[in-house]
Formats: sequence, structure tokens, C-alpha cells
Amino acid sequence: MIDVKIESSWKEKLVSEFEKPYFSNLVEFVKNEYVTHTIYPKGSKIFNAFDKTPFDKVKVAILGQDPYHEPGQAHGLCFSVDDGIPLPPSLQNIYKELKSDLGVYIPASGNLERWAEQGVLLLNATLTVQAHKAGSHQNKGWEIFTDAVIHKIAEEKEHVVFILWGSYAQRKGDFINPMKHLVLKSAHPSPLSVHRGFWGSKPFSKTNDYLIKTGQTPINW
Repeated sequence: MIDVKIESSWKEKLVSEFEKPYFSNLVEFVKNEYVTHTIYPKGSKIFNAFDKTPFDKVKVAILGQDPYHEPGQAHGLCFSVDDGIPLPPSLQNIYKELKSDLGVYIPASGNLERWAEQGVLLLNATLTVQAHKAGSHQNKGWEIFTDAVIHKIAEEKEHVVFILWGSYAQRKGDFINPMKHLVLKSAHPSPLSVHRGFWGSKPFSKTNDYLIKTGQTPINW
């Protein structure tokens, strides 16, 4: 089995994935890409979402598609950027909806580790990308792996909030049982689609209402 440097509770849950041929092929592909191209995020941050949010702590899962592909942006959490990096347009819109929904102060930093540490899994479908080439690591095996992650959460946990922004995330979460979890769907926060139902969708208050109703601690967004 490949020794994957991932948080221990996830390693235990996903051990069968690491033994599958597709994952071996994926590892070889990714290793070669890091040698031959500029790849984001840096290797130590590929599994950052898992490291920041152990399996037992997951209360909310937000699904993204691809890591940011411009310098300095991607650090392994979907929609998040490191401190000091200008806010990407989708994150600006997420923050605007957060302010509208809960009235909270919009932070200057786009680093969402504070969410991750409270149990918000910020999971991209694809965990690596070539610089300046959106989607360049799609269909190489990452989607199979992240589907397995979502299945594990959906099957083994109860009362998780899945936030699915846009058609891609909604397709990826098709199998989640809405009787067992809360599934929130809306348009993507991208400037291209934000007016199709993202504004006013109130995902943050709906999440916290559900967490409180199911005896969990709400997220300090």
C-alpha cells in the first residue's frame, strides 16, 4: 500500500482506496507533474482539508471543484486562500452572502482555516492543478477518491450539512440521503452564476439552525 501522508483518522477510513490501482496511477501521475510542471498547491498542502478537519470532527462539508491555479492562492482548502492573498471573486461573494445572512463582519483574510478547525470540510473534487491551467488534473483519479470521501461521510456519520454550490457539486452529492443529512443546494458563488440563486440562499444560518436542532455546536462563521 502507498504510504499517504494524511491525517490519521482519514487514513484509517480511506485505507481501502489507497490500495486500489487507480490510486497508484494517480500518485505516479501527480509525482511526475510536480517534477515537470508548476503544480498547486505545494505538495505538503494536498491533503490540507483532511489535516485541518479530522473525520470525527466533520459537521459540514463544502464541495469545490478545482484548486486555484494562480500563484500563491491554493493551499488545500476549497474557496480559501492564504493570509495576505487578494480575495478571489467567488470568495468575495461568499463573504457578501455571509454578511447578508448573519450580519457578520467580513474579514480581510480569505484564509478559511478557522472554519475547517470547527468541523467544516473544505473539499475540492480535484486536489491538484497545473499553474494557469484550470481543470488540468481532472479525470486523473482525484474525483474517484473524493467521491469515496463523500460516501464515507454520508454513510458513517449522521446530521452533516452538505453545502453544494453549483451543478458540479450537486451532481457529486447526488447520492447523499437528505433524510439523514441536510443538503443545501444553490447556484455557485462565481460572478458568472451568483445571480441565479446564490444571493439570499442563507447557507450559513440554515447550517447553524440545523446543527443546533441536532444537538451540535454551531459554526462561528
